[in-house]
Amino acid sequence: MNHQLSDLSPEQLRAFVAGQLERSRARTVQLTDAVDTDDLVRQHSRLMSPLVWDYAHIGNQEELWLVRDVGGREPVRQDIDELYDAFMHARADRPSLPLLSPTETKSYVVEVRDKVMDVLDHVKFDGGRELVDHGFAFGMIVQHEQQHDETMLATHQLRTGSPVLDAPAPPAGRRLPAAEVFVPGGVFEMGTSIEPWALDNERPAHAVHVAPYVIDTVPVSNGDYLKFVLGGGYQDERWWSEAGWAHVQKASLVAPRFWEVADGNWMRTRFGHREPLPLDEPVLHVCFYEAEAYAKWAGKRLPTEEEWEFAARFDPATGRTRRFPWGDETPGPQHANLGQRHLRPAPVGAYPAGASPLGVEQLIGDCWEWTSSDFTPYPGFRAFPYDEYSLVFFGPDYKILRGGSFGTDEVVARSTFRNWDYPVRRQIFAGFRCARDPKPSELH
Repeated sequence: MNHQLSDLSPEQLRAFVAGQLERSRARTVQLTDAVDTDDLVRQHSRLMSPLVWDYAHIGNQEELWLVRDVGGREPVRQDIDELYDAFMHARADRPSLPLLSPTETKSYVVEVRDKVMDVLDHVKFDGGRELVDHGFAFGMIVQHEQQHDETMLATHQLRTGSPVLDAPAPPAGRRLPAAEVFVPGGVFEMGTSIEPWALDNERPAHAVHVAPYVIDTVPVSNGDYLKFVLGGGYQDERWWSEAGWAHVQKASLVAPRFWEVADGNWMRTRFGHREPLPLDEPVLHVCFYEAEAYAKWAGKRLPTEEEWEFAARFDPATGRTRRFPWGDETPGPQHANLGQRHLRPAPVGAYPAGASPLGVEQLIGDCWEWTSSDFTPYPGFRAFPYDEYSLVFFGPDYKILRGGSFGTDEVVARSTFRNWDYPVRRQIFAGFRCARDPKPSELH
């Protein structure tokens, strides 16, 4: 998906939207068909909804926006709107609600989708309504489903029992040309005003000046992070912020989530598989405070959101801001580890074709990357099409993550996409890379 969406004829756009809807639904079905009824209705963690809630919520959002709003059709199940309103009920409370059964859920989402396809057949994309320009409402719903699919994938990681998901291994890593990249800084265009399906918090494009800095070529690996663990990092208050140290002690953190020592060897659990810790993969399931402490221990810091996007998009040779690190083309399997194609991050150095002009790698896919930035609006921000997508979350409570994980779909994984979460969260597929201020000798 690219700027050329705006160049498609209505028939071509209809076909593209239909393909995206079909692709996202196939993934949802795969994630829910993989487990039995008991697993669908069970809450695998108080941090997560039962899978059957996510499934029906996907259908309900599709009904609200595409059947009722865009299509102007009669409601399918108005009686369940409150049940599947994410703002009405905390995740921990959702199992106790009178939810649709797995059978009822499946028939509901099929009925909604049938009506959506009929709406798609008749909608006028150039009807003068912002919500449907370039198929935006459909793109918003496709992204919503894919985001919930990634959430459901995280729920799969939290469930106990034998493995039910399978995928081929990612490509092999390689020796990196350099551990760090010097970024000369400059002015670039952050955010976007032209991506047709970009969400409100990515808008509008605006000029940002970034001072020179140095950034890691790839995300921090398990092997590097293990040195921090073995070096007593979790027991040394020096490396932690006040809030981070309080959290480490309260939550009794000693290593990333899903790591453990067995017979003197470090192991990790991944979708039901217990395996030796792969030292060359990016570290996963660390919270913001752990990322921040490691960076300080390493004599570095986390990059700001602006530094992350500058490294991902700026081409110093042309002065242009690209769509993706590698250029303007949609991500392919040669560029990045996305879309649940592999059920793990690829080893560091696995995607030389995905490098930015500056030589920074694996910025898209593999793992979400914590930045030091709070979730705040861009200058000129306008909430669209509803306040609850971004506006209600702005402020110091949430930290920004960038780049997408192996579980993020390409329709979401824009270089401008902004994810956010509480700094204590570890169930998400999050890692990080470090940055630092340049030494005087590096500036000449």
